[in-house]
Amino acid sequence: MDFDAFRQSLAADAPAAGLSLSLRSLWHAQRGDWDTAHRLVQDDDGADAAWVHAHLHRVEGDLANAGYWYRRAGRPAATGPLEAEWEAIGRALIEKT
Repeated sequence: MDFDAFRQSLAADAPAAGLSLSLRSLWHAQRGDWDTAHRLVQDDDGADAAWVHAHLHRVEGDLANAGYWYRRAGRPAATGPLEAEWEAIGRALIEKT
């Protein structure tokens, strides 16, 4: 799946089969389901999940918590538009698959 197909899948009732946990979390986040998105990455110790987790707390407005997760992800804290960050994370994660 490429990023454009991922974005188009947001019109579906559920994320596409075979997506990583982090990409499923991004999918739910973009559809406004913060709780499901957060639950998916909450207990994953990987750097990708930490990056998504950081983004989610930034969306929530909890920048201190987001900072913790950016550090866990080994990423600088994002400061640009949320949509641009969502896209950057999605593109990076899809590129890895």
